[in-house]
This record gives sequence, structure tokens and C-alpha cells, in this order.
Amino acid sequence: MEFFVQSLFRFLSWFPLPVLHGMGWVLGWLSFLTSARYRKRLFAHARQAGFSRSVALASVGESGKLVAELPRLWLGRPVRVGWEGAAHIEAAQAHGAGVLFLTPHLGCFEITAQAYAQRFGVRQPVTVLFRPARQPWLRDLVANARTRPNLVAAPTTLGGVKQLIKAMKSGQAVGLLPDQVPPGGQGVWAPFFGRDAYTMTLSARLAHIAGSQVVLIWGERLSWGRGYLVRVRPFRLPDGEVLATDAVRAAGQINHAMEALIKERPAQYLWSYDRYKVPAGHPPSVSEPASADRPLFTDQPAS
Repeated sequence: MEFFVQSLFRFLSWFPLPVLHGMGWVLGWLSFLTSARYRKRLFAHARQAGFSRSVALASVGESGKLVAELPRLWLGRPVRVGWEGAAHIEAAQAHGAGVLFLTPHLGCFEITAQAYAQRFGVRQPVTVLFRPARQPWLRDLVANARTRPNLVAAPTTLGGVKQLIKAMKSGQAVGLLPDQVPPGGQGVWAPFFGRDAYTMTLSARLAHIAGSQVVLIWGERLSWGRGYLVRVRPFRLPDGEVLATDAVRAAGQINHAMEALIKERPAQYLWSYDRYKVPAGHPPSVSEPASADRPLFTDQPAS
């Protein structure tokens, strides 16, 4: 199985990005049509966030592209990448301290770390948090593919967390997805699009390291396989707020920042991700889902 998967990935890595995205679009729709559970979760999460049915349906093909583009991004030739807001990274690096990059499950989150490492990594290497593949035959492929010059992949383990903290304290960059559901005991319940979601405390913990600079970043997948646009935003809280030291409030503030990014291109968010799941062995939130009395869909269009 390991030989077959690696051979398939290497074969697909030679394909042009437009072809892979076309294949991914088909894959996404096959998953949607054959899984009632997938459809239910996707529609429920988009509805919870206040988006229309058209947004949910537009995300189906994008989810498939997310999978199909991996062989090219991991093993193939470099793809075309543009930048918007790169000056925010330069400004953060000018402080001489660690930089924390936050991105939700939006667009192509693989390309953000790669693009950063290529353009900025010589000055400040980046360590990214990733969840190792469950299958042993896939684990080595994923870990090796994500590690490249000026880019280190840290697993979602206690050792990986210590690796991130060490990198931040030494003035390097760290990247993670704060909307990734952590194991029980490593998060708090905080609002995400109006409903409590179990949210990691690690992102706020890293942000509170002395001198840390926080930057929002995500990779927009351009149409027709034209490449990607890495969009960079400053992390700014409303009304002059500062990131709270209280874990629940800080998690809510970071969730709100992720919501703002998702609203830029909601059709590229991974609505099928089980964001509101209860970690094994952890008690559920005492709050009722805020979506209980919401209409099925709003009329907000896809972006």
C-alpha cells in the first residue's frame, strides 16, 4: 500500500494544476453525492455561519481541489504564487521577535507555509503544526513532503507543542490552524459563528510569549488552476482591545478573527470539517447551539 500511494502521488505530481483541480472538483462532488453525512454537516455548518445554500454548494468542488492539489504541492514543481499584504510580514519581522501566523481551514493552507518559507524563511524559518496521518504507510510521506528548507513540520503531540514554543521564544515563525479541534483538555469552549466550538488554547498561549507578533494569513485558490494568492492581514481586535489573558475570552477573540477571514471567500472554507465535535472523553458545552432557531439558509451570496 505504501509503495502504491507513493507511486500514485509521484505520478500525479507531474500533472498541471488545472488538471488536478478539475479532477478534484469531480472528486468533491462524488463525495458530496455519495455521503449523506457529508452533505448534512456541510449544509449545517454553512447555515450556522449565516451563508446561503449557494455558498455551501460552491465549497464542494473546492474541498475536492484541496485533496487533488496535494501531490503537486508536496512532490511536484513549484506553482505560481502571488502576494497581497506581504508588507505586514516584513513589519512583524522588524520587531526581531517570533511571528505567529494564524489561518483557518480556508483555501489552500498548504501553500501559505511553503510560500512563506521560500520568500521569508531565510531570515526567519517557520515551524508549522500538523496532524500526522493515521495510516502508518502515509505518515512518512506526509511528514517528509511538508518538511523543506526553512520549513519544519511539528506534529500535534506534546513534543510538537514544545517545539512550537521553543521556536517562538527563539525568535522564529510559527504557523497553525486555530480552528483545528484539539484533543480534550487542550482547549476551551468558545463561540465560532454563534455556536460554541471546542477551541485550542495554544494559539493564544503562543501569542502571549513576550514580543510575539501575530499575523493572519491564508492562501486563496485562483480559478482555472492559475495558482494561488497568499493574503496577509494584521491581527487587530475591535475597539482597541488586546488579546485577553483569560483562555475562554482569548479563544473567542481568535475565533472572531478567523470568521473575518472566512467571510472574504466563504466558498473556499472547509465547511465539511467537523468543527463542532466534542473531543473524546471531554464534556460537551453547556450552551445550546445558537443555530437552533435559525432559518435554513440566508440569501448571502457566494464570494
